[in-house]
Amino acid sequence: MTSFSELLDSLQDYPRIKIVGSFEELVETPMRNGINALCWPRELAGDFGEIVEKLAVGKGITSIDEARLRTLDLSDAGGVAREILLQDQELLRARDLQPSLDCIHGYVNEIEPELLRTDVQSWHVDSATVEADTYLCTYFGATSEGLSNEEVRRRVDVPEFRAELRNIYGGADDEGFREFLHEHYLDLHYTPLQHALPFSFGVGPLWRIATEYPGSPVPPCVHRAPETLAGQPPRLLLIS
Repeated sequence: MTSFSELLDSLQDYPRIKIVGSFEELVETPMRNGINALCWPRELAGDFGEIVEKLAVGKGITSIDEARLRTLDLSDAGGVAREILLQDQELLRARDLQPSLDCIHGYVNEIEPELLRTDVQSWHVDSATVEADTYLCTYFGATSEGLSNEEVRRRVDVPEFRAELRNIYGGADDEGFREFLHEHYLDLHYTPLQHALPFSFGVGPLWRIATEYPGSPVPPCVHRAPETLAGQPPRLLLIS
C-alpha cells in the first residue's frame, strides 16, 4: 500500500491537482487555471477494516445508513473510525451535499466489451446539467485512480472506435449519432494514451473533482473505480 508521504510526493507530478489544507479550503477553492481535482490529504486514525468486517456485506454495492453504522458493536479503534465516517458526512450535508457511504464488495453488473463499456471501472468523467462537483473518499480497500486530461482521448473520438460505433448505430445522420452516444453515456468514457500514468486517490484523503457540465471553466476529471480482484476485501467509500 502506498504510504501517506509517497502519495503526496506522487501527486506533485500532476499540475491539474491542487493540495489543500482543510475542509473549508476543499469546498471553497474555485476550480480554475486547468486545475480539476482538489485533494485534502489526511492520515485517519481508527480501524475502518473492523467496520467493513462487522458490516459483513454480500456481493455488490451496499449503502450504509447512519442508523446501521451506529448499531455496530466496535472496539475503541473501530469507534474512532465510525466517528470519522459520521463527521465527514455531516460536513458534507452542512454544505447542502448528499453523501452516500457505500461498502463495495465487487460489481455485479456485466462488463461490456471495451468499445461499449460504461461501468465505473472504465475511465470516465462524471456529468451534470448544472454546476456540480463530485466528492469522494476511500476509507478502506482499493482506491480510485485518475488520469490527466492530456493523457487520454475520448473513446468516441478514436477513429476505429467511432467507425465501429457508427456501425452499431446504423444511421447516417450526425445529430442522431451524437444523441445515441449521449443517451448511452458513451461520450463520457475515455481510453488512455500509451504513455499515460495513472495517479492514486489514496486511502484517507477527501477529494473534490470536476464534472462535465455546461459552462465549466475546467475540463472534467478523468477517473475510474479500482478493478475487482479475486480475494480482495470490500471497499468502504464515501461519495457525494
